[in-house]
Amino acid sequence: MRTRLRFAVAMTTAMLATGYARSASNQDAIPVPAPNPFRTVAPAAPASNQSDTAAPAPNPSKAVSNQDAIPVPVPNPFRTVAPAAPASNQSDTAAPAPNPSKSAAPAPSPSKTAAPMPNPSKTEAPAAYDHNTAAGFWQETEDQGRPGAWFLFVEKDGLYEGRFVKMFKQPGEQELILTCQKCTGDQKDAPMMGLTIVKGMKRNGNKYAGGSILDPRDGTVYHAQMELSEDGQQLSVRGYLGIPLLGQTQIWTRLPDDAMAPDDIPENSVGPASTPE
Repeated sequence: MRTRLRFAVAMTTAMLATGYARSASNQDAIPVPAPNPFRTVAPAAPASNQSDTAAPAPNPSKAVSNQDAIPVPVPNPFRTVAPAAPASNQSDTAAPAPNPSKSAAPAPSPSKTAAPMPNPSKTEAPAAYDHNTAAGFWQETEDQGRPGAWFLFVEKDGLYEGRFVKMFKQPGEQELILTCQKCTGDQKDAPMMGLTIVKGMKRNGNKYAGGSILDPRDGTVYHAQMELSEDGQQLSVRGYLGIPLLGQTQIWTRLPDDAMAPDDIPENSVGPASTPE
C-alpha cells in the first residue's frame, strides 16, 4: 500500500514538473512570422545618441546679446514704404493758452446798456378825451380851407388851455416861424411847438370865458371866448379887444384822440430865460 502511494506521488510530481517545463518553453519561444517578399520594411531608425542630440545649455551672455540685436528685415526693392511721420513737437502743436484779457467778454457798462427811464408825460397813452368839453385835439382851418395848425386843449387846475402841437406852411411862406420872438415874459423866444396860446378859460356848460388868446405873429394878447357845439365836434374861438363885439371868430374842428402819438406831442414850451439851468 505504501509502495502505491509513493508511486502515485512520484508520478504526480513528474507530471507536474514536465508540464511546467513545457509551459516555460512555450512562453520563451515566440513564433516569428515569415517575411513577406512583396512588402518593403523601412529600416529601423538608429538609436538616438543623447550626447549628439542633446540641446546645448543656453549661454546667458549670448542670450542677452540676441535680445539687444534686433534683426533688421531685408528691404524689398519692389515695395515703396511711406516714410515714418516725424514725431510731433508739443511746442508746435499745443494750443496756446487763452489770454483772459482778449477772450473774456467785457462787462457791460451800466451807463451804456441801461435803458433810459421813460418820461410819463410822453410815453403814457392819454385817456380818451371828454368830448363834452373842449379837451382834445383841434384843427384850425384857414380861409382857403387849408389846415393852419393843430392845438391840444387840456384842463389844468379847473381851467382850460390850448397849445400848438403842429404847424403847416401856408402858400407864399418861405419858412415857418420857429420861435415866438414877439412874445413877452416866460414865453419870450419860446419854441412855437408846445407854445400855449389859449389860457385861463373857465367852463360854464358849453361856453368858456375869462381867458386870453395870444397872436404869436406880433405878440398881441386878446381877450377870448369859446363855445362848444352840441355834438362836441366844433369849437368857436373868438378873440377881441375891449368888448366881444369888436373881435373875430374862428371855427376849429375836433380831431380824433389818436391824431398824434403820445411821444410826438410836444411839451409846454417856455423861453430860454425861464428854463432852469
